[in-house]
Amino acid sequence: MNTPFDPEPATPRRSLFSALRASFLTGLVVIAPVGLTIWLIWSVVGWIDGFVLPLVPGSYQPDRVLQDWLGLDPEIQINIRGIGVVIFLIFTVIVGWMAKGFIGRSFIRFAESLVERTPVVRSIYSGIKQISETVFAQSERSFEKACLIEYPRRGIWAIGFISTGTKGEIAARANNAEPMVSIFVPTTPNPTSGFLLFFPSKDIIELDMTVEDAAKLVISAGLVYPNGKDPTEPPENGA
Repeated sequence: MNTPFDPEPATPRRSLFSALRASFLTGLVVIAPVGLTIWLIWSVVGWIDGFVLPLVPGSYQPDRVLQDWLGLDPEIQINIRGIGVVIFLIFTVIVGWMAKGFIGRSFIRFAESLVERTPVVRSIYSGIKQISETVFAQSERSFEKACLIEYPRRGIWAIGFISTGTKGEIAARANNAEPMVSIFVPTTPNPTSGFLLFFPSKDIIELDMTVEDAAKLVISAGLVYPNGKDPTEPPENGA
């Protein structure tokens, strides 16, 4: 599959408009990811600053402290973008440290018990908490390896992520109690949704690529292969 960076094939009597259009699309491929990344980071930083800085007392505002330290005229406005993010990070670390202690855990349990008694709030809180724990929780459990499985039928292959060995009632009742593995099969281009499948261990082909590389392959719909290698190229060792 050709990319916008591949040399343009020689075509007879190509119009100037077509050449400009091709160059514009190539430039857009280069500029769009960089521009959107910078814009997103800048917007998130500004949003956090706008939320955190109003909570800081006026005499301790970063621009006021800097004006006093430099001896500048108070009428001179200084916008220090990102200070709110630093304050937010420090505050979050302190809260996390306190939450690990006995008093912090007791207070959180008490507060959550109150929330659970509130009809509307408990639904919102439980949903946000579940998402936060899924995204931010520090856990040693994660996908172990990427693999290939024949899904949704024989002869059609899909990338999956090995979760754990199948246990409990599912392991005892399925596949005549032979070893099975829990496989998560992600969807494209959103790998956060997918299917949980239980496959016999013998029907799974483990891949050498990392889970991150496999996720990139899924997100890009097969356009980005590990290390940027063309899948049709033979391995370097000749194997």
